Amino acid sequence: MVAYMKLLRNIAITIVAVLILSFVWYKHALSPVDASDDVRSIIEIPKGSSVAAIADILEEQGIIRSSSAFSLYARRHGQTASMKAGSFVLRPSMGVPAVVETLTKGTATEASVTIPEGYAVSDIDALLAEKGITKAGEIAACARTCDFASFTFLPADVKNLASRGGKLEGYLFPDTYFVLENEFVPKFFLERLLGTFRTRVVEGLAEDIRASGRPLHEIVAMASLVEEESRKGEERNVVAGILWKRLEAGMGLGVDAAVRYAVNKPRAAITKTDLDLDSPYNLRKYRGLPPGPIANPSLESIKAALHPKATEYWYYLHDDNGQIHYAVTNDEHNRNRALYLQ
Repeated sequence: MVAYMKLLRNIAITIVAVLILSFVWYKHALSPVDASDDVRSIIEIPKGSSVAAIADILEEQGIIRSSSAFSLYARRHGQTASMKAGSFVLRPSMGVPAVVETLTKGTATEASVTIPEGYAVSDIDALLAEKGITKAGEIAACARTCDFASFTFLPADVKNLASRGGKLEGYLFPDTYFVLENEFVPKFFLERLLGTFRTRVVEGLAEDIRASGRPLHEIVAMASLVEEESRKGEERNVVAGILWKRLEAGMGLGVDAAVRYAVNKPRAAITKTDLDLDSPYNLRKYRGLPPGPIANPSLESIKAALHPKATEYWYYLHDDNGQIHYAVTNDEHNRNRALYLQ
C-alpha cells in the first residue's frame, strides 16, 4: 500500500512538472522571436490556407517561434476561421498575439513602398499617389521646396538643376520602405530615403569615394547615367569606364537618357525637336556631365561609377533585345548602328 501511494505521488509530481514545463514552453513560444528586431517582412498568406499552413509559413519566415504554439493559441482564442489571406507586414518583434491580431484584421498595419532603382523624383511622386498614400505633386513639391539642410552631402548650388527633382534627385535611395498611411508626411518620408543614402553611400562607401578623387555630386550624376544606360552586372562597370574616358578626353557623352529626363519622356520616343533642346541636359549638344543626376541610381551603379572598368572601347549601343555592342572607333560604332538598330 505504501509503495502504491508513493507511485501515485510520483505520478502526480510528474504530471505537475509536465504541466509547468508545458506552460513555460507555451508562454515562451508565444513571445517575440527577437524583441529588438523591428525589420519588416512582407508575408504572403495564400487564399484557402489552414491555420496549420499559416503557422508553417510564419515559422519558416522567422516571424514566430513555434507553429504548434501558434496553432494552439489560435484555437484557444477562437481565431482559426478568422485569419485572412493576403500580404501582411510582420516583424520578429511582434509576438504571436500581435501577429494573430494583424492576420485577423485582414489588413496590414503598414504599407510597403518599394522605390525601384532608376526612378526619378517625379516617378516616386506618381508611385505614392497611385498607392493612395499621398496626393499627386506633393512629393515633387517637397523635394523642391522643403528644408533638407541637415543632409550636408546634398549639392549647395541648384540653379542649373532641372526643376522636377531639385537637389534631391539622385540622393533618394531605392529600397523598400514601410509607412503608416494615416501618419504620412512627405518631408519625413524623403528624409528617410536621404538617411538611407547617407548610411549606404556617404558612410558605407566613404573610402571608395575618397579614393576616386571625385566630388560626390559627379559620382552620383555619372551613376545615374549608368543606371539608365545599363543594368546588367559587369556591363555597368564597362559603360562607366567608357563614359568617364569620354568625359576626361573632352568628348560629348551623347547619353539620350539625359534628354529624356529634361523633356520628361521616360519611355515615349524622343523626337528631333527633343534632341535640338538647348539644355545642359542635352548631352549631344553640351559636353560634360549633366548639371545633376537624372535618376536615383542603385548601389550597383554607384559602385560602377566608383570602379569603372578600363577597356579599349569608346562607344556602345544596345540592340532591340537589350544586348550591348561595343566599338573602338566611330566607324565601327556606325556599323553597329546599321547592323543592330532598326
